[in-house]
Amino acid sequence: MSIQVFGMAVSRGVAIGRAVLVASSRVDVAHYFVSADQVEAEIERLRAARNEVAAELTALKADLPAEAPTELSALLDVHLMLLHDDSLSGATKQWILERHYNAEWALSAQLEVLARQFDEMEDEYLRERKADIEQVVERVLQALGRHAGDGAAGFRKAGLTRDFGGEEPLVLVANDVAPADMLQFKRSVFTGFVTDVGGTNSHTAIVARSMDIPAVVGAREASRLVRQDDWIVIDGDAGVVVVNPSQIVLEEYRFRQRQSELERARLHRLRNTPAVTLDGHAIELLANIEMPADAAAAVDSGAVGIGLFRSEFLFMNRGDDLPGEDEQFEAYRDAVQAMKGLPVTIRTVDIGADKPLDRLTTAELRHEHVLNPALGLRAIRWSLSEPGMFRQQLRAILRASAFGKVRILIPMVAHMSEVRLTLEALARARQQLDDAGKAYGRVELGAMIEVPAAALRVESFLRHFDFVSIGTNDLIQYALAIDRADESVSHLYDPWHPAVLQLIAHTIGAANNAGRGVSVCGEMAGDPVFTDLLLAMGLRSFSMHPSRMASVKQRVLRADTRRLAGALPRVLEADDCATACAEWMAGPSLAPAPRS
Repeated sequence: MSIQVFGMAVSRGVAIGRAVLVASSRVDVAHYFVSADQVEAEIERLRAARNEVAAELTALKADLPAEAPTELSALLDVHLMLLHDDSLSGATKQWILERHYNAEWALSAQLEVLARQFDEMEDEYLRERKADIEQVVERVLQALGRHAGDGAAGFRKAGLTRDFGGEEPLVLVANDVAPADMLQFKRSVFTGFVTDVGGTNSHTAIVARSMDIPAVVGAREASRLVRQDDWIVIDGDAGVVVVNPSQIVLEEYRFRQRQSELERARLHRLRNTPAVTLDGHAIELLANIEMPADAAAAVDSGAVGIGLFRSEFLFMNRGDDLPGEDEQFEAYRDAVQAMKGLPVTIRTVDIGADKPLDRLTTAELRHEHVLNPALGLRAIRWSLSEPGMFRQQLRAILRASAFGKVRILIPMVAHMSEVRLTLEALARARQQLDDAGKAYGRVELGAMIEVPAAALRVESFLRHFDFVSIGTNDLIQYALAIDRADESVSHLYDPWHPAVLQLIAHTIGAANNAGRGVSVCGEMAGDPVFTDLLLAMGLRSFSMHPSRMASVKQRVLRADTRRLAGALPRVLEADDCATACAEWMAGPSLAPAPRS
């Protein structure tokens, strides 16, 4: 029977596929795929773990004292029977054979199936037997953990990828997908995802939107209603998940999928077209990336450089094995060389808030119950608290600058003391490279404007930095006191709020007046709805995910900045966001002039 689950629409488009359910909190296991040549070895891991548990249970039964209740012996017999039952062992093997799940994932997937069956039984005694199957599975998982495979390091460390051809598309259903998981997700087989929790402007939702991955978050009933291997449709436009859709509904969504693919192909043809407005202004469209390998997509999209290399993703999913100077240098150098002479802006580590390290290196970060991590020790605050690691990263970036044009971007600057300490750290890093006889080039230094205090005092910062980049995601969050990951207040996260628009306009105007570079690297840069607004404010540099490049370029090609600038004052002077939005979208003077 077809059912619908409602959540929040966070990323447009349609995804259709089999559900891969990892939302259960019953057991916390590793989730990764094994290659075709590893399947037999993974089945053998499962068999060995099952045999080990069988031996344990048999030994326990043999060691029972004579006075032990007969029920205890009978219970061990039940567990042994369940352990060898084909509905557990045989079906788990099929998950490995057909889906290439690792043994732990396959076992937990089958536990989900069996648990649902027990829950639906009318007989209360039989329903209570679910606890027995859970206990058996827990024992096998413990045995598997003692003989873990290479990927059995947990969901976040595993990387949900596979290198074989699957016949059916897959969609991920999870309680939540953290930013570190999204790094793996973007290279995975999944065509969309659904989460139980999350807000429309959580980091996960933002990454999904930037990558054009259909997604619905805050679908609280998803993990209860979706079963492993169900066919589901993710409608990222309406915020609806259709579970086991009828054939008619399925065909309708497949038609919408084909239309979206045709539109993407049409827009992709703009990739080599220069981004120039109708009145002749050249606009710089840059790409945001997380890893050096992403540079290829940036080049293919037509980006004229990297506006934001989020270096923190080099540090995540690493446990205690954080990257050293040489490893960082090689990663930055690879990105620089892949861009073939185009500029690369590397942001120093932005750790904290929703992007924690696996191994936390300071006393404050070791505290597991920080009341508000978004306002705590993160970004440049964290780097300055770890001066050795900070200089190590600066040295690695400086060394990479010998291979191309590199710019350094400092996140979350708010105080002049942070500026002074950053300049001192950079000077010290240069001196250390000089002493070691290592080559480096000239780099420009920039500041992220994502704290209202920085936007209000940007003129002071511009005396010390070569450029600024506006991080609208955090700027909105801090200006409006809204936790963008909290769905209960997500409706208050408002890019159209007049205070937000005024902060952005002030920053752009101040940078232009000072003759300094200014760009927007937050989500607003990649949303075509805001392209005209930012052009009217005087912005000439946008940085976004490569997948958003073509749609923004299309708006740029149709824009006349003179006409747009004329409509800007009434937007900034509006009393509320609804008025500002209505004025901006409906104003007759905003209609683009025809290209002559």
